Order: sequence, then C-alpha cells, then structure tokens
Amino acid sequence: MLLGFDIGSSSVKAAIVDAASGRTVGAAQWPDAEAPIHSPVPGMAEQRPEDWWQYLTMAFRRAVALAAKAENMAEERVRQRIAAVGISYQMHGLVCLDGEGRVLRPAIIWCDSRAVALGDEAAASLGHDYCHGHLLGSPGNFTASKLAWVRRHEPDVYKRIRRIMLPGDYVAYRLTGHMATTASGLSEGTLWDFAEGCVAQPVLDALGLDPALIAPLVPTFGEQGRAEAAAAAELGIRVGVPVTYRAGDQPNNALSLGVLHPGQVAATAGTSGGVYGVGDRPQADP
Repeated sequence: MLLGFDIGSSSVKAAIVDAASGRTVGAAQWPDAEAPIHSPVPGMAEQRPEDWWQYLTMAFRRAVALAAKAENMAEERVRQRIAAVGISYQMHGLVCLDGEGRVLRPAIIWCDSRAVALGDEAAASLGHDYCHGHLLGSPGNFTASKLAWVRRHEPDVYKRIRRIMLPGDYVAYRLTGHMATTASGLSEGTLWDFAEGCVAQPVLDALGLDPALIAPLVPTFGEQGRAEAAAAAELGIRVGVPVTYRAGDQPNNALSLGVLHPGQVAATAGTSGGVYGVGDRPQADP
C-alpha cells in the first residue's frame, strides 16, 4: 500500500492506495473545520508547522480505519503494509528551523503579503532580463522575500536559523529526520535558476540571504529519506519506509490530472485557483 499526504492550509489529507490496482482504500482529512490561520495584522498569514504534523497523524488514523474496514483487515496490518510515502503541500511557505531542528517561529504561508515590497526591491536590483530569463518570474511575495522579511524585522530569529524549509520539506523532515528540499520546491520561492540549473545565488545576494540556509537537494521523484524510529512509532508504520515523492500543490495537481505534455492546460480550484499550461522549454510569461 502507498500513503499520500497533502499538507493544505485548510486541512491535511491522507490517502491509502492499493499499489497493484491504484484503488484508494482509505482517505480522510483533519481537521473537519477550516484549520486556523493566524493574522497578527492585515496582510499576514501564519500557521504552526507543529499543527500540520498533528493534523497529519489524525488524518492518517482516520484513513487507516477506513482502509481496514474496506479491506477487512486489522488496522495494524494496514499500517505495516505501507510501502512508500508521497507528499503534496501548500506552496511558497517559509518554515525556519534552528540547529536542533526546532521551529523558530510560525510558518509564513502562501497567502501572506508582508514581503511584497522586499520582493519588488529585489526585482528592481536584479533587473527584468535576469528575473524573466533565469527565475521565469519575479521574487514578488514568494519564499525568498519572506525570508528577507524575517532577516530585516526579526534579526534575532534570522541569526538562529540553520535551515529554511517549505511546508512539504518540513513534513518530510518530521518523517525522516533528514533536512532536504527539491529544485521544484526552490522554484516556488524564486530560489532556483532555471537557466543555470542551480540555486539562484543572485537572488540570495540581492536579498542579503545566507546560502548555507538552503537545505541539500533531493529529487522530486526518488528516495528522499526513510521513516525514522520516532515518526514510525508515532504513525505505527515500519521503520525505513521511504519517502519517494514531494511536490507543491500545483505541480502535484498537474501530475494527478495527467497534464504532463506541451500544450496541455489544467485548471484547479481550492483555497486558491490556478490555470497553467505545460511548455516544451523554460519560458517566462511577459
């Protein structure tokens, strides 16, 4: 059986799928009502990463119960049959971890707009040609700009950061104990240079950010770590189950909808809506 988690800003969803047939045998979410989003002032939006993990455990518990009933087997048997984990998550967020792997402040999530001015300053410094030719966009209100906001307004927090993570990176870290990110994830934060195929150092320079805060890269598809003992015990799955996929909600929507080839277009709707098409080369929308 395969286990999927979706870390949304409204809820966390868990799905258990029979690998041979592709049939979903149990799916659930937590909480039932909208998950809280803290807005200390208008335009700000934060959530506690620790809450995502608690929602995950509760959603998984529900999904296991449904799978056990559907398959007429014990819940423990369902848990022990989990063979791999995939993660979808809300994009553009910022999670700050210290050297012990502890969360330093609430996550600044996708719909937070506090860093717009800093992103605009960086775009002006970098210039239109670099932004569109290398980032396929602008720093705008994405993760890099949010980190620059922490550096400027919360310098004591910034000094204690060892790694920055996207929401899906954080959940993968909680599962595996391994701090990592993906090129796809970095692209969400305008931290990936598509032309050079590497971390966008000019963006870090423009925003005054330390490149050591970027976690090592793992592939979007492929082994990204294995369930460590504490997380496995909490979920009741086997130690060593691999995490084999991680992507933000929009690329994950494209994958799940089969929108994979140039010329195909998808529309999705959730807490936000998106329309996007697949191209045959990196290209910015002017």
